[in-house]
Amino acid sequence: MKVLVTGGLGFIGSHTVVELQNKGYEVVIIDNLSNATLNVLDGIEKITGIRPEFEKLDLRDKEKVIDFFNRHKNIEGIIHFAASKAVNESVNKPLLYYENNLNTLIFILQQMAERSLQNFIFSSSCTVYGEPDELPITEQAPVKPALSPYGNTKQIGEEIIRDNTKAHNIKSIALRYFNPIGAHPSGYIGELPRGVPQNLVPFVTQTAIGIREQLQIFGNDYDTPDGTAIRDYIHVVDLAKSHVVALERLMNNNNKKAYEVFNIGTGQGSSVMEVVKSFEKINNVKLNYKIVGRREGDVPAIWADTSLAEKELGWKAELTLDDALRDAWKWEKNIRDAKNFK
Repeated sequence: MKVLVTGGLGFIGSHTVVELQNKGYEVVIIDNLSNATLNVLDGIEKITGIRPEFEKLDLRDKEKVIDFFNRHKNIEGIIHFAASKAVNESVNKPLLYYENNLNTLIFILQQMAERSLQNFIFSSSCTVYGEPDELPITEQAPVKPALSPYGNTKQIGEEIIRDNTKAHNIKSIALRYFNPIGAHPSGYIGELPRGVPQNLVPFVTQTAIGIREQLQIFGNDYDTPDGTAIRDYIHVVDLAKSHVVALERLMNNNNKKAYEVFNIGTGQGSSVMEVVKSFEKINNVKLNYKIVGRREGDVPAIWADTSLAEKELGWKAELTLDDALRDAWKWEKNIRDAKNFK
């Protein structure tokens, strides 16, 4: 079976490609390389022994999307990652996020409807919940007004998919995942953001290795045990496996509704300071950090209730925070040693 993975050279996408190929799926990747490099293809090939098919394509170009589907007529499932994803950047560049995250989704769904393609997995986010009333968050929690344009694009994206499944014979699952971190344990693929990292762990590893002078911790006055924000940090390999399981649920017609939603996390919250201290301990590295003011768009605390995914998908996170931080550090050291990443 051939599976299309959009944004397949990105952090989560590349790890999902690995898990798909490990399960015997043929993969074709679309990526515009806005936040990835072709070196990722080499890493995927080193891990799996298979170099996936790749096309550089900007999914905002409707005609090129149509042309792609004209040439690839045997796609049986689509996993859609391609999107801009930084909360803080979305606050400063809202139109970029609305154009990129919504147009790409619409153009793909149009082609699915036109060609009677059925199986669609959407990369959603816990940001759709906004600031939660209760923790941990279940899938029944209200979707509140988003605190950032990024979060709003995920809310609108889910609404588009839900409406589309009613109008067309398409089966869809939105995976609302929490905070992906880590890297493949081989050290061959991982998170490599362009420019200054917007996420915590890449900033931690780049500070540890000397690329960044100092790690900024945004706020220590939240209503949490140590005052720093709490998130549900999930190892990217666990997260990648959830996409394969979700796709197989649709392919095997095990879904209970045409459109389903699942939380994907560990079910445990860790504070920013706990992440910093765990990284220092597990890797025997001292970090230079300072506390600064809160960042717009951040909620104080959020972590998942994952019982529905465990029950329906038979999926559960297996790797720990320490595993993720160890793998992230191994990846950081590997890419800085490789001459083509310098």
